[in-house]
Amino acid sequence: MAGGWARDGAVSEQIEASVSDELARMKTRAQPVGESFTHCAECEEEIPQARREAIPGVKLCIDCVRERDAAFNARPGFNRRGSKDSQLK
Repeated sequence: MAGGWARDGAVSEQIEASVSDELARMKTRAQPVGESFTHCAECEEEIPQARREAIPGVKLCIDCVRERDAAFNARPGFNRRGSKDSQLK
């Protein structure tokens, strides 16, 4: 049941549209291309055949990918409303 001026199903449609947009954005992300390496480009460990078939163009083993992803530290946004400096002005 929608409230206000929204028609029935409007919220579900908005959620589905948001999910579709995010899936489309993820598909445009850079994917490995070319032939898969048999050994990891960083640690030179063998990359399992199943991984090479699942991800065409794979260059890194699972351990190196996990290590690289863990090292990525996204910088959080700055909350002006919560900062002391904004409250002093």
